[in-house]
Amino acid sequence: FFLFLASSGFVEGERLLVIPQDGSHWLSMHAVVKKLSEKGHEIVVLAPEVNLYLKESEHYTKKTYAVPYAQEELGHRLRLFANQPFDEVSFPTMITEAYSSAMFVLDLLFYNCDSLLQNREIIRYLEESKFDVLFTDPALPCGVILAEYLSIPSVYFFRGFPCSLEHAICKSPNPVSYVPRCYTSYTDHMTFTQRALNLFVSSLETSLFKDLYTKYQDIASKFLQRDVHVPTLYQNGSIWLLRYDFVFEYPKPVMPNMVFIGGINC
Repeated sequence: FFLFLASSGFVEGERLLVIPQDGSHWLSMHAVVKKLSEKGHEIVVLAPEVNLYLKESEHYTKKTYAVPYAQEELGHRLRLFANQPFDEVSFPTMITEAYSSAMFVLDLLFYNCDSLLQNREIIRYLEESKFDVLFTDPALPCGVILAEYLSIPSVYFFRGFPCSLEHAICKSPNPVSYVPRCYTSYTDHMTFTQRALNLFVSSLETSLFKDLYTKYQDIASKFLQRDVHVPTLYQNGSIWLLRYDFVFEYPKPVMPNMVFIGGINC
């Protein structure tokens, strides 16, 4: 549906709600939003008042909402997160530091989402606007929650979750016998011992997802006024536009609605 809208010059313009992630995530997403605008679609980008790159544009209407942190705090946390991969540390320390720096930023973005879902003025505006489709970067589930609330199709545009959790969420077959897990440095040809260790690492993936996203389950349940299972919400995505190239990946099964568009970053 989304790809059809993007490629058809004669189609009547649709109303598109965009829930982006700030920073580098927005840079390639902005190019797609610009092209959709040139095709005649009416676009609203929902952004926090405190941000890095989510600026005004002739290609969309920007709606903002208040967040409980200042520009200085956002910049400080993102700098620490960006510098962490360049620290020269041992393998176990690398994992713990990567996790700590990621959570330092993710906590801030959780407050961002919570503020949005509690903003009755913005939510009322979204209800009344009658959007046709929601375009979101699902690295964090705020857009996924809003798509469920507004009962509109959603298109995901992102690089992928830690440890390729998007495949686990979508119930893609993900055999540990030849699909290497994150941080193992294995290939698709593993020894018996490597496959056993790969199985152990894969057993930790569910715990990782719960650690990263359980907090959203609580606010989603409150917002949607029913018990919510966040991975189930993700399964409702119409199309996953994945910003990596399958030729640089080891072979793995994928679902039919997963489209690889890695070249778009170039």
